[in-house]
Amino acid sequence: MKARTLGTAIAVASSLFVLPTAAHAAEHLLSQGRPVTASSSQPGPFSAAQAVDGDPATRWASDWSDAQWLQVDLGSTSKVRRIVLSWEAAYASGYKIQISSDALTWTDLATVADGDGGSDSLEVSGSGRYVRLLGQARATPYGYSLFEFQVLGKASGDAGPVGGGDLGPNVLVFDPSMPAADVQARLDAVFTAQESAQFGEGRYAALFRPGSYDVDAKVGFYTSVHGLGKSPDDVTLKGVSVDAQWFGGNATQNFWRSTENLSVAPPSGTNRWAVAQAAPFRRMHIKGGLNLAPSSYGWASGGYIADSKVDGLVGTYSQQQWYTRDSSIGSMSNAVWNMVFSGVQGAPAQSFPDPPYTTLDTTPVSREKPYLYAEADGSLRVFVPAKRRLARGTSWGNGPEAGGSLSLDRFFVARPGVSAATINAALAKGLHLLFTPGIYHLDSTIQVNDPDTVVLGLGLATLVPDGGVTAMKVADVDGVKLAGFLIDAGTTNSPALLEIGPPGASADHSDDPISMQDVFVRIGGQFAGKATTSVVVNSDDTIIDHTWIWRADHGDGVGWETNRADYGLVVNGDDVLATGLFVEHFNRYDVTWNGERGRTIFFQNEKSYDAPDQASIQNGSVRGYAAYKVADTVRAHEAWGLGSYCYFNVDPSIVQDRGFEVPVTPGVRLHDVLVISLGGNGQFAHVVNDTGAPTQGTSTVPSQVVGFP
Repeated sequence: MKARTLGTAIAVASSLFVLPTAAHAAEHLLSQGRPVTASSSQPGPFSAAQAVDGDPATRWASDWSDAQWLQVDLGSTSKVRRIVLSWEAAYASGYKIQISSDALTWTDLATVADGDGGSDSLEVSGSGRYVRLLGQARATPYGYSLFEFQVLGKASGDAGPVGGGDLGPNVLVFDPSMPAADVQARLDAVFTAQESAQFGEGRYAALFRPGSYDVDAKVGFYTSVHGLGKSPDDVTLKGVSVDAQWFGGNATQNFWRSTENLSVAPPSGTNRWAVAQAAPFRRMHIKGGLNLAPSSYGWASGGYIADSKVDGLVGTYSQQQWYTRDSSIGSMSNAVWNMVFSGVQGAPAQSFPDPPYTTLDTTPVSREKPYLYAEADGSLRVFVPAKRRLARGTSWGNGPEAGGSLSLDRFFVARPGVSAATINAALAKGLHLLFTPGIYHLDSTIQVNDPDTVVLGLGLATLVPDGGVTAMKVADVDGVKLAGFLIDAGTTNSPALLEIGPPGASADHSDDPISMQDVFVRIGGQFAGKATTSVVVNSDDTIIDHTWIWRADHGDGVGWETNRADYGLVVNGDDVLATGLFVEHFNRYDVTWNGERGRTIFFQNEKSYDAPDQASIQNGSVRGYAAYKVADTVRAHEAWGLGSYCYFNVDPSIVQDRGFEVPVTPGVRLHDVLVISLGGNGQFAHVVNDTGAPTQGTSTVPSQVVGFP
């Protein structure tokens, strides 16, 4: 009945199916993340929940007496087939496994009288909603201490969505034992398909298990390249590169791609990452220099780096603007319009406007994006980094970072074609959500209601709300983490595409904030999408860490009324922080900030290109809607490194009164602000309110304000 050496109940096969061991292929892990209670728990981080959290490093510990019990609620009547126990040194020499339909009357499934600790796997058979471990005899003077209590089986009747599963055909997993030529060929085939597929339907993720690879991963549209180590230095490639040959050497449209969690040792000494918006560079170690311009040194309009180390020179060259957060760099060369740093070791000193460096010594609050990694046995897990305050430098440079780990079994692994109803059923069961690469059409809203839920996309997974629904709504709960996906507005107008917290949300999330990271929004370009507002943030303390909210200025379905979208980001919550905020081309306000004590570090904007005439953008007596509007009622707000550009190519005679509009009060302060007319296609009259010189002529020279008021 007992097996001492089973080890973990779930493994990840090389084919990337998440399966139980072969003898138990019909089983599902039912207990992880479920409600759990215990007869007692020791003070500190030893609660009952630690035994069902999927983390082998955390544990439940009871009082030092007999008898003690641990009970899990499976949520519905389930057929239980196996129990796996992972004991700490304080184990049970005698215990029972029991099952119940009501948590009152219990039936024995197994009795153990000769327990010897370690890992126990018990074959059982029974049905019920509640499963209990009843400790009857301790093997040590201490209590009962259990790393993991796993209940495996299936729910009676229709089990509904379950955790784990196939990551799909567009996730490529590489192992260092594979011939380098084969790996390079697979990477090149994806790049050939994706190099110029700006509005294509392909979505890909390339995952590298720990080791060294003699390959250069060229990264095209909708492609993510990730290392699967616990540290970026666990995976090394020759290059992870982006250039702009597909667009005549112009990198201003190198959107929607990413790389994270690996190191690069470029043979030439320098790696090239010539990108525009929505191309995050996270948790990377460049063992040399990093060139952010295309090989032609043509135009470029990025960009974002976080939690990364560059040993040598970061060369921005033709990059118009860039934001770097919580990183370490050897040095930085030149600047064009707006280069912003927060928490960056080696950053240039504050010097805006000449050169235009805005430098904050630390980042007030940050939390790195969740990421996949592989355990030594090959199984995949998701690491969820902890929040940091006043961060400076990388999270990983001085040893393992703080945070928690989730097994892939705790995620509903979604594949294109799944319904919103099925996704919501999985979330209602307490599962997290992993979108595999692809396009997901939604006929109803995804509802994220449980605290600390992780919603993670691979390969720029794309959500399309059909019929005018809102793609996703997040309840006003602690710790939800949204990361790594694109929302593409459908052809029927949606009132909003993403809503964080309901209207009137007021809960305090300062200890465990909601975060959205590398969550991008698009209206038009693929087709004639429409949305009144793109993103609404109602919950207090939310962290917006790198987003590009874009009303398309090119592609299909583009026109002043064709892809109508009045508002980009609306912030109603208090104490919201935006780090790396890119919002462009909306018919009215690009950003509207109504909450108190908001902060933004780096903002990039272009006003809508396609306004047909002056009258179409008139805002009462004001010519044009500001790019960044802080409500007149707000008493405290602060922002650093802000830029807005105009390019009214339909009617170049249009005048925009101001790029930024804020109340004049001591608590509202803007630092290092600029506006630019691109080639004289329209003009700004002022920078902030009625302060700042007008832009002039066709010379594309910024008008700057160092501080306001």
